[in-house]
Amino acid sequence: MEILITAFLLGLMGSFHCVGMCGPIALSLPLRGDNFWQKAWGGLLYNFGRSITYGIKGAFFGLIGFSFSILGFQKGISITMGSFMIASVLIPKYFKKRKLIKFEFITIRLNRALQRLFKMRSYKGLFLIGLANGVLPCGLVYLALAGAVGTGSAPLGMGYMILFGLGTLPMMMLIALIGNVVSIPIRNKMNKVVPYIIVIIGLIFILRGLTLGIPYLSPAKEKLTTESHMSTTPIKPSDALQDPCCTLNPEEKKK
Repeated sequence: MEILITAFLLGLMGSFHCVGMCGPIALSLPLRGDNFWQKAWGGLLYNFGRSITYGIKGAFFGLIGFSFSILGFQKGISITMGSFMIASVLIPKYFKKRKLIKFEFITIRLNRALQRLFKMRSYKGLFLIGLANGVLPCGLVYLALAGAVGTGSAPLGMGYMILFGLGTLPMMMLIALIGNVVSIPIRNKMNKVVPYIIVIIGLIFILRGLTLGIPYLSPAKEKLTTESHMSTTPIKPSDALQDPCCTLNPEEKKK
């Protein structure tokens, strides 16, 4: 469960990157209402919509991680995802040469849908804009999804991505309500911190996969895998007969 903290941290620090990617959408949100609180509610609905979409994606990728874990690859998946995160920082030129999978046939339809939603100018529209925005391709989201795979669980993967989305909420709310409050020089300085955060999170995933028995950081194997929830100790026939469900009725004992 401690791994979920890294999701919120990645979202919080990575939100400075989001200023450039999702900032234009946040700046142009049709926030309705006559006062600050009504506009804030609209901004929250937009961000909750994003987080819900992230959560759905996290559940799917967490399920992929789970499918590997039941095959006994949980440790390898955690180490692989952690290594992927670190590699994206240490050899960025390699990843920049690989264009993001943009799924243009989807993004074109999403952009058209967003244009219609912006015209709704309603709370429902703001929530739907958030849901749609969560589908748009983003390198930082891809890294977070790698973390969701590394959790090896659909519920944990969902929680991981929801917390990632909530981590981006403070900055995205500020942009939506106040405008581009973060100057470019400050944004550039904060963006320099993001790679270090990604490396730290990658190291945590690697340590988690190594199962060194370090409390909170690298749990023992029985606490990492789903096997811990199943008893592997063989049951003796004599012990089984002592169980109430196996107790014979008095009439049956006479027979």
